[in-house]
Amino acid sequence: MRRFSAIFIAICMIAIAASVGGVLYLAFQVDAPTSAIVALAFLIGLALYNTISNRLRDRGELGSQIGDLSRGTADLARQVAELSRRLNAIETNVTETVNRARGAVDPIEAEINELGGLMRQLADTVATHEELLQEQGVLPVRPVLVSSQPEPVMPVDTAPEAPLALQENEAVDVPRLFGGMTREAMAEAVAYAVKENRIDLYLQPIVTLPQRKVRYYEAMSRLRTTDGDILPAADFIEIAELTGLMPKIDNLLAFRCVQVTRRLQLKSRDVGLFCNVSPTTLADANYFKQFLDFMEANRALAPALVFEFTQRAYRAFGAIEQESLAALAELGFRFSMDNVTDLRLEPKELSERGFRHLKVPAKLLVGKSGGLQTDIHPEDLADLLARYGIDLVAERIEGENMVVDLLDYDVRFGQGFLFSAPRPVRAEALQGSGAQAGTAFAAAS
Repeated sequence: MRRFSAIFIAICMIAIAASVGGVLYLAFQVDAPTSAIVALAFLIGLALYNTISNRLRDRGELGSQIGDLSRGTADLARQVAELSRRLNAIETNVTETVNRARGAVDPIEAEINELGGLMRQLADTVATHEELLQEQGVLPVRPVLVSSQPEPVMPVDTAPEAPLALQENEAVDVPRLFGGMTREAMAEAVAYAVKENRIDLYLQPIVTLPQRKVRYYEAMSRLRTTDGDILPAADFIEIAELTGLMPKIDNLLAFRCVQVTRRLQLKSRDVGLFCNVSPTTLADANYFKQFLDFMEANRALAPALVFEFTQRAYRAFGAIEQESLAALAELGFRFSMDNVTDLRLEPKELSERGFRHLKVPAKLLVGKSGGLQTDIHPEDLADLLARYGIDLVAERIEGENMVVDLLDYDVRFGQGFLFSAPRPVRAEALQGSGAQAGTAFAAAS
């Protein structure tokens, strides 16, 4: 629109200048060149006048716009100042509220801690008195381990009974309590313990460092002999694997680990459980199908239940074991590798396969033993693993000086007798587990 106005004004100025020249030439008898010069000068004068007037008008409009902008900026500044004042008032109120709440909670927390200490002292006193009464024959001796009633195990529809005789060419390390037994007798003893539900569940805490807050428990199996001796897993696992009993043992422990995990989740969702699984279980197609169905029925526990394998077992995994591992990872379960003595590994590969924890013996990690094989300095190990979402756990911690050394290695978790020895799960903690496990498995199958 402004362009058309400018064109119209220019045409008018040219017409006026031509009219002035024509009047001079026709009315006043001025010669043609002079009339043309006068007309041109008049046209230039009109053009200058129009330009100056336009500039003055534009300057006035610009000044008005700048004034409006200044007023808007001032108003915005006032609003920002008011908002800042309100935010400061809210922060002050929140701080005061938190301080008041903390002042009210701290005494209660102190009283609860004191009450917890008194309860622990009372429990220790009662346990001591009970032991004295049992020694004096006033009370009958009762087991403190898992219930002696056999729990139903996951059925393996097509799997035959496990052979109890070892092959003649298979060498087995003979534990102390099996001394003097033939291999067939050792196999029979382990089979009898499984049949009579003498495979008990023990728990050992895994704590944060340096706070020493329990973050996980590791479930460990113990064999209880008829004479009352307790055999650690290292003394009978090899025999059980060679006789084909490991699927049954893993079956029993899987049910119990699921129940213990449920109980832990009721108390705190920040506490999880490590459950050891044998490679034999992963390789047994008939059994693993049932195992996988049961885990799928309990996949809600996946964030809290971690399956653990030794480094030696993992490196011997074949295609079947890797496929079974991937199936568990697809359900959301994650894995841990323990008994690590060789750090020449690929953290990226482990992370992609679902491993989230790596356990290294504390003595090897801090250089107190020369058995650790590695291409990376142990001080850099925690940071390297953390880049791939893997936590480093120092296991077999036995002294306070070892904890001090581990803090220089940025180790987040620790496990060992310094914090607690493996303790048995009491019978009442697993009451009713058989019926619950049978129902859950029936639903999964």
